Amino acid sequence: MDAFAPVPPAWTETATHAWEFVCPTCRAHSTDAQQVWINRRSPVFSEDHRRKWQEFYQCQCGTVWWAWSTERPPSDLSKREHPEPDRFWRDWNQDDFS
Repeated sequence: MDAFAPVPPAWTETATHAWEFVCPTCRAHSTDAQQVWINRRSPVFSEDHRRKWQEFYQCQCGTVWWAWSTERPPSDLSKREHPEPDRFWRDWNQDDFS
């Protein structure tokens, strides 16, 4: 199954909207899904003009659910620490040009 296939698979027809980004039946995470399909052909624009897509999941318990891509919880990869840009430039300017 190609998650980015242009045509939705038949199993997505029975999907229900999950109000949390977990299976509404057994509360399994999206990473535990047996199949995934992302509807990239029909993006929706949010109030701040960002695109979001419907992500469909077929859970191991048999439930088919979907949620908006913007509802996805942050991953561990996004928790990396980066220096604050203002602090970086402030320190750089003071140290090198004083």
